[in-house]
Amino acid sequence: MPVVQLVDVAKSLGVATSRVHQMVRDRQLLAFKRDRVPVLPEAFLDDEGNVLKGLPGLIAVLHDGGYEDDEILQWLFAEDDSLPGGSPVAAMHTQSAREVMRRAQALAF
Repeated sequence: MPVVQLVDVAKSLGVATSRVHQMVRDRQLLAFKRDRVPVLPEAFLDDEGNVLKGLPGLIAVLHDGGYEDDEILQWLFAEDDSLPGGSPVAAMHTQSAREVMRRAQALAF
């Protein structure tokens, strides 16, 4: 999966890197380390480099449902032929974001 360093996300969003780290701590974004450098999946950003609409809420629903960060990442990128793009995160880039949220809500409760 293509990833983006948090410093590059900050530049794209026009905010300080510390703000992106805060977004990760607040669970608005999910990051992990690759070669000891914090990164997040490129798919979490839209075509303009902004955080994908609905993603923070989706992460919150899954966290509230008891899912850990690694489980959320696995679910977001799991193959699902019933969704446009073939995975929940790909469907979030289409008009199917509500369907992804509905499925997350069903999983969480």
